[in-house]
Amino acid sequence: MTPEIENEITNKVNELILALCPDAGFTSKYGGTLIETIAGDPKSAIGGLFCYEKHASFEFSNGATFDDPNHHLEGKGKYRRHLKLVTAKDIDEKQLEFYLRQALC
Repeated sequence: MTPEIENEITNKVNELILALCPDAGFTSKYGGTLIETIAGDPKSAIGGLFCYEKHASFEFSNGATFDDPNHHLEGKGKYRRHLKLVTAKDIDEKQLEFYLRQALC
């Protein structure tokens, strides 16, 4: 993934999160950025954005409990699920906002 695509994805995801949850916090950890619904409160973390060589991944801490009618979520862990994002268009196409709303409730 080029730095330009990584920045585009990161910026669009951050804007979406702040639009849905203006008090959200962003903490660098585990090689990515964790999202907290209450800035500075690690217990309020809903997941995070992690960038890899060929894609970015938005990981949901409790994604296994989400409604996923279009089967965009990946993973088979007990709790976590993720959305694989290759381009910024994937944010809309894979309905990140739909899943974020579930995580934020």
